[in-house]
Amino acid sequence: MDLPDVMTAIEVSAPGGPEVLRPINRPVPVPGPGELLVRVAAAGVNRPDVLQRRGVYPPPPGASDIPGLEIAGEVVAAGEGATHLIGTNVCALVAGGGYADYAIAPAGTALPVPEGLPLAEAAALPETLFTVWINLFERGFATEGEWALIHGGTSGIGTMAIALCKLFGVKAIVTCGSDDKCAAALALGAAAAINYKTEDFAERARALTGGAGVNVVLDMVGGDYIPKNLSVLAEDGRHVSIATQRGVSAEVSFLDVMRRRLTLTGSTLRPRSLAFKTLVAEELRRTVWPFVESGQLRPVMDRTFPLAEAAAAHARMEAGDHVGKIVLVTP
Repeated sequence: MDLPDVMTAIEVSAPGGPEVLRPINRPVPVPGPGELLVRVAAAGVNRPDVLQRRGVYPPPPGASDIPGLEIAGEVVAAGEGATHLIGTNVCALVAGGGYADYAIAPAGTALPVPEGLPLAEAAALPETLFTVWINLFERGFATEGEWALIHGGTSGIGTMAIALCKLFGVKAIVTCGSDDKCAAALALGAAAAINYKTEDFAERARALTGGAGVNVVLDMVGGDYIPKNLSVLAEDGRHVSIATQRGVSAEVSFLDVMRRRLTLTGSTLRPRSLAFKTLVAEELRRTVWPFVESGQLRPVMDRTFPLAEAAAAHARMEAGDHVGKIVLVTP
């Protein structure tokens, strides 16, 4: 297959607002051993992309400086050990480079796109699916019959968490910033939705669980939410942090942690090793991907934007009005 030498990509010209995202020409990358060159049909937009644009979440060593952590498209070339995937459609978790016409993806983090799943929807799966699975189900040990409190219920992470909880029998209580978003979360399958602007989410969550508390909290807020989250946990509860939108520090009573045998943990996905991400992809292929193939698991889509309008996509994410995933699509 004849490939162009140059592609369109979106670069961060300088740390700042959405306007610093601009289309440029870059050489089409060349895949190495175990790597795929994907003609990108769509790339998901995620909060880490926004943080990278602001200059507070730099790419890990060796990763592309082009934003974009999840893609979907056709494999048009491959390195040694991955050539069998040429000509197939995949979605993949990448460490960067997704906002472009072509991107390199490790074969180990690529998953096959089932027939009938639009590539824009496929691109909306990897980042949130990996994140929620690792943190809610592996680090948080959420299991059937338990209660989970999930902040940001209509975000990409939140909507994926609702979907997975529904599939695996976990009762999801989510927080949202408006009554309309609460209604959307309930329609998606949340057991309960709390408008944190008009209700005390801790009091309401305790009431919903009959005073027992939730078994696990998935938190992307941090700061002053941490003590409130811990107050809602049941005995032997698990608190999992994945972001710190309201700050990186919190005051916690470790006497209470010891008395109720609480677990405090958290993780970030992007810096993890390829070996780890490959293991997660294999687990997802076994445990979750059958639901994608059967149509039972689909991402909640907010809006798509042309690749060249990445700045508008970031502006929409930062405005906070979206429900579900924002995706860039190539011409």
